[in-house]
Amino acid sequence: MLWVTQTVNDKTMLTRLFSSTARAAASAAAFAILSTSQAFAVELIMVEQKGCQYCEQWLSEIGPIYPKSPEGAFAPLRIVNISAGAPEGITFARPATFTPTFILVDEGAEIGRIEGYPGEDFFWGLLGMMLKAKTDFEKPDKAAVSN
Repeated sequence: MLWVTQTVNDKTMLTRLFSSTARAAASAAAFAILSTSQAFAVELIMVEQKGCQYCEQWLSEIGPIYPKSPEGAFAPLRIVNISAGAPEGITFARPATFTPTFILVDEGAEIGRIEGYPGEDFFWGLLGMMLKAKTDFEKPDKAAVSN
């Protein structure tokens, strides 16, 4: 990087250098995150918004265990804000108008959704039915898991 200065002091030069370095690092980090998040063929996108009590309830009841579940391993979770719309590279069949909305995506296109959070038992049942109907997901047998 070459800086041409005539009347610019050292402080200004350093500020410009650090600013451009920080921008480059932030761009590289954003690219790494996007590359990683787009690596999954099937994913579950949770559309949420600040102040949504049902979003907070889901995050406290299901959030910690979802990634450890067979469903979470098959369809990793991505959380997006409702005002942001569909993430880059993702196509929703229609905009999300309620929070939380759980949108099942395969190869970047919506294939199913759950609107609202009806509680832990109903959520797992609805998600299981949607995964079974729309993908090749097969939940492992409980006996096989415990052995």
